Order: sequence, then C-alpha cells, then structure tokens
Amino acid sequence: MENERLKKQLEFLLTLDKLKNVYRQTYILCDDLPQGSKEFDDNFKEKKPLPRRENDAEHSFSLAIAAAVLAEYSNEPVDVAKVMKMVLVHDAVEIYAGDTYCYDDEGAKTKEAREKAAAEKIFGTLPEEQAAEYRALWDEFERNDTPEARFSNAMDRIQPLLLNYSREGYSWKEHGVNSSQVRKRFDKVKDGSEELGRMVDDLLDKAIENGFLIP
Repeated sequence: MENERLKKQLEFLLTLDKLKNVYRQTYILCDDLPQGSKEFDDNFKEKKPLPRRENDAEHSFSLAIAAAVLAEYSNEPVDVAKVMKMVLVHDAVEIYAGDTYCYDDEGAKTKEAREKAAAEKIFGTLPEEQAAEYRALWDEFERNDTPEARFSNAMDRIQPLLLNYSREGYSWKEHGVNSSQVRKRFDKVKDGSEELGRMVDDLLDKAIENGFLIP
C-alpha cells in the first residue's frame, strides 16, 4: 500500500478489533439462544446466569451510546463527541495490558505501568497527530480532571452497575464483593453527575435489600 498514512490508520483499526477478545467480569443480558424460542423465554424469565461475559468492544460501544443519551445529566456542559471518542478508546490498552477487575487489589498494583506501556504501543501505530490526539484523550480519561473525563468515568461505572443489577448481582456474588467496596468505587459517579449518582445510590440500596449485594 502506497498511502502510508492510511496503512497506519488501518493497522490501528485492526488492532482495536482485538477488544472483542478481551472479556470483562460483567455478564451480557442476552445469551446465544434464538430470541422468541421457548428456551430463550424461560432463561430470561428465570434470570439464570448467562453463559458469556461482556467483552471490551461491547462495553465501549455501550458507554458511547450511554454518553450520548445521558449527557443532559452531566454536572457541567460537555462536548458529547469528545466524550464518545474518549469512552471508545478508554479500554484500548487492555488489548495488551489485559482487563484488571476493579476489585482486584493485586492487579491494581501493576495496572498503571502495564496500561501506560500498552498506550504507547497502541496509539503509536497511528499517524503522528492522531496518535497525539487519542493518547491525550486516554490520558485525560485517566486523570479524570475535566468535565468530559468526569462524565466519561461516570459512564464507565454506571454501565456495569446496570448489568450487574439486572442480573441480580451475579458478578458481585461470584467474586464475593460487598457493598462497601462497591459504594467506594461508585462515589466517583457524582463527580460527573449528581443526578446519576443519586440513581446509583438508589440501585445499590435496592441491591442490598433484594440480596443481590452483600451488605
């Protein structure tokens, strides 16, 4: 290919496709059973644990949609397009660094170093100015020091919460996570949105009341 710029851009896009192979600890809300089948209906009604975890590509897509739909609840005005870009690439580093479960204290010790090395590798495949733009978005998300970053981080917490709550706390139960751990993590939602933070508090109260989450 003669167009070196395009070659680099395509390499980046193909690398990001690997996010489909990075699995998280949350479970998707529908399985591979044909919708409309008796098996699918029975599984849904009984809210059985689902057979597959969510991957990073699905997670990032969900955050982008959530950001567009829920932007009105941000504490501060945000550039929605920027937020969508930010959440779409925020987990790109996990292609090489792996997904670190948010309640994994041991994994957290090396998370920053692993992810910074991965960011250099992944974003470095782009043409220079695009590499700088997307690396800056990733760094901004990590610093959590702008309205866009705070709202993006709120989305990053709310989406798995909704999945966990909808599956009756299956992932929380699987890992023995308790309410104090969860509340500590979700306190940051209020930095991006007070309104959504109140919704989170309400869901966590209900999760404890219904036995989805250890008090």
